[in-house]
Amino acid sequence: MDRVVAWLEENPARWTLGPHCEIASDPGQWGHSLVNNAELLLSCLDAAGARSVIEVGAYAGDVTRLLLGWAGDTGARVVAIDPSPQDSLAQLAEERSDLELVRETSHEALHHLPRADAVIVDGDHNYYTVSEELRLIDEQATAAGAPLPLLMFHDVRWPHARRDHYFAPELIPAEHRQPTVNGGLFPGDPDIRDDGLPYTSVAVREGGPRNGVLTAVEDFVAARDGLQLAIVPTFFGLGIVWHGDVPYAEALAQFLGPFDRNPVLERMEANRVMHLASMHSQAVQSMLQGQKIAREEALLRRLLESNAFAIAERISAIRQRGTPAFSRGEIRRLLEG
Repeated sequence: MDRVVAWLEENPARWTLGPHCEIASDPGQWGHSLVNNAELLLSCLDAAGARSVIEVGAYAGDVTRLLLGWAGDTGARVVAIDPSPQDSLAQLAEERSDLELVRETSHEALHHLPRADAVIVDGDHNYYTVSEELRLIDEQATAAGAPLPLLMFHDVRWPHARRDHYFAPELIPAEHRQPTVNGGLFPGDPDIRDDGLPYTSVAVREGGPRNGVLTAVEDFVAARDGLQLAIVPTFFGLGIVWHGDVPYAEALAQFLGPFDRNPVLERMEANRVMHLASMHSQAVQSMLQGQKIAREEALLRRLLESNAFAIAERISAIRQRGTPAFSRGEIRRLLEG
């Protein structure tokens, strides 16, 4: 990691990854971009001696730009797959002749792209899509008579480790699609909450078979001999899979050992996502309270303008012998604050 950290520090204007960095795909600073795991990501590529990388789900190009900078020193080839690239990624592809941008779904692109030394999977975060991506990558390596590439996955922690999310539900065969809903997710709650972090087209319930990114990765590893899985529980989780027989297997295992399911990192990430969700929940509750107050204020203003309320005030004054139980003056003072 020392070489990677030094390289990042030599380019502070381009690779600032501090708490106030501006990432194109993360305006709310949830930390949901894989680029937040830059040191780990690039160190794994270095350990594997990767000379070609396929990025599945390049989106706005945050990780792509990082990979191109790294590849400039190593001579590696970078291929980015995204059927709907954001403007920043499209512009990056126009500016950089060393980037191959494939505007197809991962399932389409992986059918014809040549095998790469490493594949970063960060596209559609659901069991079916990830499982099919892994099947295609595995078949590609087998056909080439080559080992399985180094595989790296984002979102192997909450919320998508055990809950499907569909970018385009209609592209997922109905029999492979969980019942979906647009709703809020909150750590520790397997259901949907009105005040949870907002997502569209997510599985109605967390957990169970064939649900989530980590579930897909674990099932893939369990079905094949000799595969190793490490999970670094930072920034929604980084998963790494490699075969135990590749030349770099021991070096990669030694590097990842201190990070793999580290209990301190586990607690820090759990705390981080709980704060994210809690802050959003508080904002939602505050908004709802503000809406309630606005409705009540509107009702009081209508009462002030109501002839019926004026009559009721006079009747109350008569019954109370001069001092009404309620008055328009009290309402005005209340509204004036």
